[in-house]
Amino acid sequence: MSGHSKWSNIKRKKEASDAAKGAIFTKLAKEIQVAVKAGGPDPDGNSRLKDVVAKAKAANMPNDNIARAIKKAAGAGEGDDYEEITYEGYGPGGVAVIVKTLTNNRNRTAGDVRHLFDKHGGNMGVSGSVSFLFEDKGVIVISKEEYEDEDQVMSDALDAGAEDFAAEDECYEITTAPEDYYAVRDALEDKGYVFLDSSLGPVPVTYAQITDPAMLEQFEKMLDKMDENDDIQEVFHNLDD
Repeated sequence: MSGHSKWSNIKRKKEASDAAKGAIFTKLAKEIQVAVKAGGPDPDGNSRLKDVVAKAKAANMPNDNIARAIKKAAGAGEGDDYEEITYEGYGPGGVAVIVKTLTNNRNRTAGDVRHLFDKHGGNMGVSGSVSFLFEDKGVIVISKEEYEDEDQVMSDALDAGAEDFAAEDECYEITTAPEDYYAVRDALEDKGYVFLDSSLGPVPVTYAQITDPAMLEQFEKMLDKMDENDDIQEVFHNLDD
């Protein structure tokens, strides 16, 4: 796996979240609520919740906040009912963008997402308009600084059933087939690995480039505004940085 921009996107999102921890904690609490309602409050028996809790800890969300969000979600009839909706479109320069949301008002969210595309020189498309440019993969990111023995990390990842392994500038990126993701992640956790990030979602099959600096700045502004929107949980794109 090479040329894959996911970790640079993750770094960018983490930098943005450091300036607005309250916003990211709110989004994580919503994800926790949806995961609990779908599979119960025990992370050991709910892989989706386990993923969200790991993501919350990576974002330095206090354990008390995590426990409170799980407890609230487990309470009968408490909290909003959030709907998961995915939007697709093209950003400036023809970059394919997938926007994953959790919303209690689909009309508001659809309008907000469309506005963000339009305002920054893109356009929102119909379902399937860009998803063919991505494929679902499990992605596990491990710090090079924490685990210096590249050969050992690669051996452990492949032994666990990983599909591919790449050493990037600051991290190791491990990819898995969607159906193997949880098994690989659990096997690496059992060996004591702590992840910088771990997720199951769309990874680009083909990439786009933006050579115009002004257009690239416009694309970055669009991503920033999407990060700030309370309903938008994750944004994936195929820009080759």
